[in-house]
Amino acid sequence: MSRSDVKAIVLTGEGGKFCGGLDINIFAAVQKTGDLSLLPDTSVELVVNVIEDAPKPSVAAIQGLALGGGLELAMGCHARVSTPEAQLALPELALGVVPGMGGTQRLPRLVGLPKAIEMLLLSKSIIAKEGKEYGLVDAIASPEDLLKTSRLWALEIAEQRKPWIISLHRTDRLGSLSEAFETLTAGRQQAKRIAPNVPQHKACLDAIEEGINFGGYAGLLKEAKVSKELICSSTTKGLIHVFFAQRATSKVPNVTDVGIRPRKIKRVAIIGGGLMGSGIATSLILNNTPVILKEIDSNLLQKGLKMIEANLQSLVKKGSFTIEKMNKALPLLTGVLDYSEFKNVDMVIEAVVEKVSLKQSIFAEIEKACPPHCIFATNTSTIDLHIVGEKTHSQDRIIGAHFFSPAHVMPLLEIVRTDKTSPQVILDLMTVGKTIKKVPVVVGNCTGFAVNRTFFPYTQAAQFLVNLGVDLFRIDRVVSSFGMPMGPFQLQDVSGYEVALAVKDFFASSFRGRTLESELVGLMVKHGRNGKNNGKGYYIYERGQNPKPDSSVQPIIEECRRRANVMPGGKPVTLSDQEVLEMIFFPVVNEACRVLAEGVVIQASDLDVASVLGMSFPNYRGGIVYWADSVGSSSIYEKLNKWTELYGNFFKPSPYLEERAMKGLPLSMLHVAESPQMKARM
Repeated sequence: MSRSDVKAIVLTGEGGKFCGGLDINIFAAVQKTGDLSLLPDTSVELVVNVIEDAPKPSVAAIQGLALGGGLELAMGCHARVSTPEAQLALPELALGVVPGMGGTQRLPRLVGLPKAIEMLLLSKSIIAKEGKEYGLVDAIASPEDLLKTSRLWALEIAEQRKPWIISLHRTDRLGSLSEAFETLTAGRQQAKRIAPNVPQHKACLDAIEEGINFGGYAGLLKEAKVSKELICSSTTKGLIHVFFAQRATSKVPNVTDVGIRPRKIKRVAIIGGGLMGSGIATSLILNNTPVILKEIDSNLLQKGLKMIEANLQSLVKKGSFTIEKMNKALPLLTGVLDYSEFKNVDMVIEAVVEKVSLKQSIFAEIEKACPPHCIFATNTSTIDLHIVGEKTHSQDRIIGAHFFSPAHVMPLLEIVRTDKTSPQVILDLMTVGKTIKKVPVVVGNCTGFAVNRTFFPYTQAAQFLVNLGVDLFRIDRVVSSFGMPMGPFQLQDVSGYEVALAVKDFFASSFRGRTLESELVGLMVKHGRNGKNNGKGYYIYERGQNPKPDSSVQPIIEECRRRANVMPGGKPVTLSDQEVLEMIFFPVVNEACRVLAEGVVIQASDLDVASVLGMSFPNYRGGIVYWADSVGSSSIYEKLNKWTELYGNFFKPSPYLEERAMKGLPLSMLHVAESPQMKARM
């Protein structure tokens, strides 16, 4: 019933936020039951009938954020007033679906087709100040004046002193038909390039095209149809799984549920200004945490400080950081050559080379130089923390802070705890991780921890396939087609051969009898190749160009094959692309099973998150364990058994995998029955 005393409507949100969109739990419920009726019919019923076609005008008063369905609600209003820094986005494609409340129709009509396609395909957020420039926002107001400005705007529409605009009916920002189709064609090419294995980008563009051809309302109906088709797709299920799994990492038994509060970490010292140390320092000063960087001589120190400055300049160049913020961040950085300043730090992160004796001596030194509450963290990617802290008396303060390279870009922080690390120290590091916008995943202590332990067979299996006669560059192509950003050999080029050579012996001694030795990296170094570092690896690296396969590496590969002598009958094996993929990833799944069996992670989904954020395993496949369950434990077990007979114990199925395969159970089910193997590393 229409109220005569209401002339116009202002739509606001609670608690300083306009609206964060649809509750993602609804998607999970639909996927679990297959019941699409659980999805509310908001597109036509609410946005069109109640808001857009109402007899009274409405204005959205946006503060904080308007994301997904929240922004779609706002676009259904007749005008939008926002605070300048409010975040605006339609991130649905990142979850495997398309906007379902008219976003594919109204956004292009407000900001123009090119900008809309960019925001939609990349799930890109903009701030309201930018939104005003593009036409998404009509006016900017301070938080104090937001409601007043919005009310006046709504009344002026009602009194016909401002235009009453229905976004869905606009066509002026779409351009001519030929321009629109040219932009859509470019969008489709971009979608194929950035998301070749997933359906939602194409579906989104199909809905936009429908609206251009047949009008906004027809576009809404198409959008609703494809949205419902996508929600139960394997892609969306995988992405929703990762979404919830990531949120679950913030709950750690006996740490986050025992009533302790995180302490304030006011200052952090970093030892080692190389690639990792400079990246970690960049992350900290980017987020207003003062850093002391220590090196052993002034040349290395200056090099480290310059790398940090270059990291910041690179972010400014990409547009993800302003010059003003960079000028505020740099003074937070201090370079030192001794420990005299360490008396005032709350945390030390050691980031030197993977050399046990060096790390042990550093930890003994910082124990003397630092205050008694100071946390001692190591960025080791592989070495058991008990060994690192062997010469200290502060085992409760020792923790692993394993960042992934480049540390200021990669989102994962693997927090490694021993059986002696105190809950307070774990909570403090988790809090630091969140402060610097990382996703902290708490794992147990063992060689390689969770990510590098799980994925050590990845490179070894790839090198074994090369020794069996499979083309090295074909392996990289197959793995990239699966969804990894690059294949194992290009990854090795980029990571650096010294890392591979440094950690090889740790894995060989820790996991005797089930590692594969290959001389390939050693031979590459012997022939003057050092990957991207010197521009010559398996690929050629030239500034400003994409890496190119280097055919001149073939004699080195042939020498490696001759030394390995594993080809059956001396002839290369014939494998399909699918078999190549399985021979690389099934051993990874097998090691993941051992990681689960030993309690290195709290839950299987932690390993999924870690594989996606640490190894760039395709998120739409749900992570390594989730993907393995989609393949099936019995299928993986059978293949590994077959390869064990052919090639040895590297492929031998773990008891954890065997038990689940025999019982037809998912690998994500940690506790089938208690067994002595379930070591409490946590």
